[in-house]
Amino acid sequence: MIAGPRRGGSAPGDRPLEGDARAAVRQARRVVLKIGSRALSTDAAVFTRLALAIAASREAGREVVVVSSGAIALGVKKLGYRARPREMAKLQAAAAAGQSVLMRAWEEALGGRGIPVAQVLLTHADLADRVRANNASAALLALLDAGAVPVLNENDSVAVDEIRFGDNDALSSMVVPLVGADLLILLSDVEGLLDRSGQRVPCVRDVAGEALPLVRSGKSDVGSGGMASKLEAARRAVLAGASVVLADARREGVIQAILAGEDVGTLFAAARTRLSARRHWIAFTLRPKGDLVLDAGARAAVERGNKSVLSVGVLGVRGDFEAEDSVRLLTESGAEIARGLVRCDVRRAAALAGRGKEAGSEVLVHRDDLVVLQVQHGEKKAGPG
Repeated sequence: MIAGPRRGGSAPGDRPLEGDARAAVRQARRVVLKIGSRALSTDAAVFTRLALAIAASREAGREVVVVSSGAIALGVKKLGYRARPREMAKLQAAAAAGQSVLMRAWEEALGGRGIPVAQVLLTHADLADRVRANNASAALLALLDAGAVPVLNENDSVAVDEIRFGDNDALSSMVVPLVGADLLILLSDVEGLLDRSGQRVPCVRDVAGEALPLVRSGKSDVGSGGMASKLEAARRAVLAGASVVLADARREGVIQAILAGEDVGTLFAAARTRLSARRHWIAFTLRPKGDLVLDAGARAAVERGNKSVLSVGVLGVRGDFEAEDSVRLLTESGAEIARGLVRCDVRRAAALAGRGKEAGSEVLVHRDDLVVLQVQHGEKKAGPG
């Protein structure tokens, strides 16, 4: 099984107040630290500062997993490209050339302080396969037990889709349940999420309701693409039971300040009710292969009753999926309300869709393989079903 957060499940109720949220950050014992390409490629001293902070964290009894961008940016310089190339082959070449530079920088910064470093390159396919994801989890936990700092990156030199569509913000949020982290730190070249007046937002308890509207308004300091990616990573990580802090990598002592519970960056409070590692994998790691469109009765059964999806309540089927693939569950208007693992292929699902009870209705998505994503008070939440 993929490891879940080491602390137990939280009691039901409202999200913690900001003081409680910062106390949770101070108490974190397993930290995922993600650092962006721009911060690494424009500041040569950042590796030294990060190494000092990681060493201090380990001395305080914390374990650290690093998700490090920067391979392509460093490879562009190494290969003498004038700018980041657009051709896929050249992007892959830059990633291959830059990865060794990136790891050498981490080795020199951490190894010089007696901290073992381990390179782990992953693709989305590694985490989408349940067995391979469990193996990755076991390997990462073994590295932590051995006292090493795993340094993860997407394997951009071979993973075409990851270069085109993926990013390390998403990877870091997937690593959180993989290692059972308490805290995700997203370091970038911004001081945090900005409100509509351009002021830093200290704390967010509702990512969809409080944070996403700021990005949609166009007032975010890094643009809708970069900040939207970070907010989505934050949303996924808090649902896995971790606190998240977005902060400026260039600030002196930023990690130490975060771990001390100081008002640095933007803190996203961990959800009171977290998803299990398996449900988090279904909801956020697997890529849906198709859609099931539900009628009003089936929608209500899924959203409010956490019931299985029966063929009688399915109005239509889209996509090209096989049994055990991920599918989206949509309303008649096209809004996504849940994701789940379908029990048959698209041809059988289409043949069964809408079949009346008198003909016998079959389970297409069982409630044990279903994660409800319903909007409550402006926030997209995962149901227990």
